[in-house]
Amino acid sequence: MDEKFTQRIALSTFFFLSGLTFASWASRIPTIKTFFDLNEAELGSLLLAMPISSLVGVPISGWLVAKFDSRKPLLISFLFFNFTLIWIGFATSIASLLIGISMFSFFMRILNISINTQSIVLQNKYQKPIVGSFHGLWSLGGLMGVLFSTLMVKWQVNIGIHFTGVGILTSILIVIAYFYIIKNDKSPTGNKIIFGKPDPFILTLGLIIFLAAICEGGMFDWSGVYFKEVINEDVFTLGYLSFMACMALSRFFSDKFIVRFGIKKTYLFSAITIQIGILIAILFPFFWTALLGFCLVGFGTAAIFPMTFALAGTSKKYSPGMAISIISTFGIVGMFVGPPLIGYLAHAFGLQKAFLVFVVGGFLIIPISRLFFKTQTQ
Repeated sequence: MDEKFTQRIALSTFFFLSGLTFASWASRIPTIKTFFDLNEAELGSLLLAMPISSLVGVPISGWLVAKFDSRKPLLISFLFFNFTLIWIGFATSIASLLIGISMFSFFMRILNISINTQSIVLQNKYQKPIVGSFHGLWSLGGLMGVLFSTLMVKWQVNIGIHFTGVGILTSILIVIAYFYIIKNDKSPTGNKIIFGKPDPFILTLGLIIFLAAICEGGMFDWSGVYFKEVINEDVFTLGYLSFMACMALSRFFSDKFIVRFGIKKTYLFSAITIQIGILIAILFPFFWTALLGFCLVGFGTAAIFPMTFALAGTSKKYSPGMAISIISTFGIVGMFVGPPLIGYLAHAFGLQKAFLVFVVGGFLIIPISRLFFKTQTQ
């Protein structure tokens, strides 16, 4: 079997399982909210732990990828990622839950930078866009995670047992896949952050990731709550499920879409689709219309992260790992701002009005993406 094909299969396994693990957590947020009797503002405050601990993980992950290769940090961070998922499942106090969420987010950041560095290096071997398909597999894993979580909720399975099963299974599979992913992908140059005048290339890509993180992260954390408290749907994972299903489907076609229409038009399409989807869910808060709206948001957000990470990998100033590490910081700030902001606005004005934040975020992607392409032609 061709070496790069074997590497693609192994890396696909990592993407799929990381999506499954993350979705297992995100889809059970309403369960945690109910168990600890949290209101929207309290949940928003609790979710602040994720972006804060992610920010701590960014320089560490950048240093790890620059000093070693991306392979070892990927495996180690994933194993701890699974361990902290189990920790969250058995947390019985707010303090214990806070520690678990913080560690979960910290190791997820190292995992994400390592896995995306691998994807860009492998894409360079193929000499054609394939990063979108990896993110598609992440979303597909997320979809499977939500489906499994839906069954766990329906069957009233304890969240600790649920998370333990997911953590053990994924740990076994990634250890097997580890032996087949890319080795020695450390870049000889561009591994140090250069301070001074902001690089327009990195800055504009970072702002796009920032806005996409507000939209995508907010949907991860609040779509289930929206379906439970606004739509009044008992099987609250269905909103998150529709979002993840459409995101996964779209990502499998995003590479071909980009080749045919170009990145510039893809950003425009993504931004408009996000806005329309959220507005439908807000203006028509009924089961089928909200489901349609969340589907459109899934289609809209699908290409932005993989497309922007792929662009970051073409930086002339930084190595792929370092470029991804830097723009990921903007994404973390987006995660820092978005989900907690939704919580505070929902507590003050209601969850429907709070979702207007996503409309604004989707709209701003248009001028900033245009600014990026303008700076590249100067």
